[in-house]
Amino acid sequence: MSLETKIMDAMKAAMKEKDKVALESLRAIKSQLLLLKTGGGDGEVTEEQEVLLLQRLVKQRKEAYEQFVANNRQELADNEIAQAKVIEQFLPKQLTPEELENEIRSIIEEVGAKDIKDLGKVMGVASKKLQGKAEGKLISQTVKNLLA
Repeated sequence: MSLETKIMDAMKAAMKEKDKVALESLRAIKSQLLLLKTGGGDGEVTEEQEVLLLQRLVKQRKEAYEQFVANNRQELADNEIAQAKVIEQFLPKQLTPEELENEIRSIIEEVGAKDIKDLGKVMGVASKKLQGKAEGKLISQTVKNLLA
């Protein structure tokens, strides 16, 4: 089942339940998918593009959350974090910190990295291999900790 189909089904359910937060989040995903489809190319959206789109939307919501909290706008912050949770449901299962560390250790062995100078090599492989399974910032932080 494609992401677009899942979104449409979830939108129908949210409308029936009168869940405004979920509906707003799902409409944002649908809108971005439509923009991605019509933005050029053959009109097809790959699974990788879908995951990147969802990750970008979650990241935007989390950044907005932090801004609202910093400006003492808790009701708006709560809305943003609720939307992020709705969007995260459509992302692949995220790795736990332990699983992420194990994956990165195997990548470090695979590329033969010895110290922090090999960060670029490890990040190149890790970013491709773990795309969608963990946030880039978390991957980078884990690689730095293991190479230090």
